[in-house]
Amino acid sequence: MRLVPETLARALDGPPASAWLVAGDEPLLVGEACDAIRARARAHGYAGREVHFVERGFDWVELHGSLRAMSLFAEQRIVELRLMSPKPGTEGAKALIAAVEDPSPDVLLLVITDKIEYGDRSNAWVQAFEKRGHCVDAEQLLPEQLPGWLEGRMRRVGLEPDPDAVQLLAERCEGNLVAAHQEIELLRLLAGAGPVSAETVADSVANSARYHVFQLGEALLAGDAPRTVRILDGLAADGEGLPLVLWCIAEEIRSVLQWNGGNAGYQSPMRLRRGGRRRSTLLARAAQRVPRAVALELLTAAARADGLAKGAGKGEAWGEVTRIATEFCIAGRNRSG
Repeated sequence: MRLVPETLARALDGPPASAWLVAGDEPLLVGEACDAIRARARAHGYAGREVHFVERGFDWVELHGSLRAMSLFAEQRIVELRLMSPKPGTEGAKALIAAVEDPSPDVLLLVITDKIEYGDRSNAWVQAFEKRGHCVDAEQLLPEQLPGWLEGRMRRVGLEPDPDAVQLLAERCEGNLVAAHQEIELLRLLAGAGPVSAETVADSVANSARYHVFQLGEALLAGDAPRTVRILDGLAADGEGLPLVLWCIAEEIRSVLQWNGGNAGYQSPMRLRRGGRRRSTLLARAAQRVPRAVALELLTAAARADGLAKGAGKGEAWGEVTRIATEFCIAGRNRSG
């Protein structure tokens, strides 16, 4: 069965399954899911725990022996397997399938790894966990999911935030759920149970947001100018290289120029097919919104900004990049029809 952190509690109601796969790129959600599984296992008598780190040269035969070995005191055990990559290789995949399909009666197998990409979910070892056990997808929240997640967390600890407080906290902690969790605990200690305003958040919460260039591309296509500027400011503060930022902006502008009416098609450039359905939807909307002449002008401006970043010409490169990104976001807002 495939789960997300929000549905995990229902799956843990009763004796835990013998095989669990927790995969994701959000450390807080991965950690909390694993903690919940371990706690349920301990409540049902799984007192022992052993951890294996799967690195290059890992002995899968050793894992098989560990799963089959009887404990000295015949206790139930959690055998935890931490994959450094969600690609265990041929030998590893076979070992995992065997472990799931023929489980030891006194062992709960918990496999933890990074996000499994959509195309890899059909792999036989992943399917074995989904059919015979449980797969928990603990992936990063989408921007539109973050405010609801934060509000739920705040209310569970007795805080009653107003919408502006939730939005400000989302802006200050986007991409960093560990910091968001810590800031909510700090608010609980400082403000106590009850109402929380945006002013309280502004006074108490540091700016802990973390961004990467792929979030920038999404914000550009969505036409979200305020978020785009926040991401650019965050990337600049973190020391991100301007050439990579410019590459991202230019890629999205080229994608809009090459979009052929919403049907990417098999022969379309790779830049139109990456990112899945979500990006395709945003790209189609951006292609309708941004006039072709504006996109061409901004692409030329991006080339000039690249020259500024490399010391050719006079001007402040980051400021020019911000202007280009902002104009791309607001382009076509007043178009009729």
